[in-house]
Amino acid sequence: MAKQYIEKGLLVPDHVITRLMLSELENRRGEHWLLDGFPRTLVQAEALDRICDLDLGIDDVTGEPLVQQEDDKPEAVAARLRQYKDVAKPVIELYKSRGVLHQFSGTETNKIWPYVYTLFSNKITPVQSKEAY
Repeated sequence: MAKQYIEKGLLVPDHVITRLMLSELENRRGEHWLLDGFPRTLVQAEALDRICDLDLGIDDVTGEPLVQQEDDKPEAVAARLRQYKDVAKPVIELYKSRGVLHQFSGTETNKIWPYVYTLFSNKITPVQSKEAY
């Protein structure tokens, strides 16, 4: 259901993406996870707040390359950016006011990562990988 919106470069409607994300997060209870691109609206943020307490997390060993997504086409990106400007500002302000939003500026992971790592290292205790058990 979400795919039809994503392929057009549109944001997935709140009721659709929220149901998908909350279901996935419920399945991962007790696991560490990092959200990327959710929540994007206040409705989504409020739904997320109802099921969990936000906490900073880190994937201590990724080794995974960045991959291009199916919707990474110029027209789709331009449409998403237009929508983003309209709906994201209230969400950004909400999490900024709570002190849980930290922004980084840059275009290369290897240059941004040290700043992200330092922030997370100062906010959370180290988590052992499953292989260490």
